[in-house]
Amino acid sequence: MKAIVVTDQAAGTAGMKLVERPEPQAAINDVVVRVHAAGFVPTELEWPSTWADRRGRDRTPSIPGHELAGVVTALGYGTTGLSVGQRVFGLADWHRDGTLAEYVAMEARNLAPLPGDVDFTVGASLPISGLTAWQGLFQHGRLQAGQSVLAHGAAGAVGSMVTQLARVAGAYVIGTGRAADRRKALDFGANEFVDLESDALEDVGRVDLVFDVIGGEIQKRSAALIRAGGTLVTVVGPTESRPDDGLAVDFVVEADRAQLSEIVQRVRDGRLRTNIGKISALDDAVVTFNATERRAGKTVIHVRP
Repeated sequence: MKAIVVTDQAAGTAGMKLVERPEPQAAINDVVVRVHAAGFVPTELEWPSTWADRRGRDRTPSIPGHELAGVVTALGYGTTGLSVGQRVFGLADWHRDGTLAEYVAMEARNLAPLPGDVDFTVGASLPISGLTAWQGLFQHGRLQAGQSVLAHGAAGAVGSMVTQLARVAGAYVIGTGRAADRRKALDFGANEFVDLESDALEDVGRVDLVFDVIGGEIQKRSAALIRAGGTLVTVVGPTESRPDDGLAVDFVVEADRAQLSEIVQRVRDGRLRTNIGKISALDDAVVTFNATERRAGKTVIHVRP
């Protein structure tokens, strides 16, 4: 099968190669999925799990990419809940070969059914962005209707999901980003927008929840805006700053079938829009990932036409 592999951490995306690899086999509780579309997060190449297994042993050449939508082609021993020929989408394990390939073997529990009226491209754009937003807002942030959310990067792949899910939940959302992102953030439902390059962040006043995808000085200034009992949620590693009278939570997104099903249902009924940027074929993926222009939205790779 065709697959993109990486072998040199220092090379970054420049070290990606399109090669032929053996098709994977399904282990116990696994399925094999014929990948139709896949997502990729550039920071994957900085994650230890891309280069080593859970025991710290080198696992290169490894296949990156962890989001996918496709069709089940084989079941491992003991696998239940899915069937051959079923359309699925989901999030592959960080320590195993990923989804930038024609086939992937992964645990069945990390997949959810993809309804027939949802395109594979849309399905592949949802797992990391959607689950990150869902878990940050509702599991870790304990968001309630009537609360206020400061959503950094509100025009980005994760931030646009945060904005929409928070608005549907009855929250007031203040989005942030660059000046060029204002219209897009407002289109995704932000009630207000703060240009981090020219507006005063402190002018937003107190908020109940900060969803941080930036870290550093922005995180520090944001923590100071959280009212008593509020929460700072971040996905950029251990928190450098904490609210004076509240919680600070850093987390790594996890696969969850029930949450994936909730997210895709919101896409189907129009409560949630995807934020897809560039779409490329697998043959062109290496060039796409090495482009110098700023990425807008989620990049999706069409593995199978």
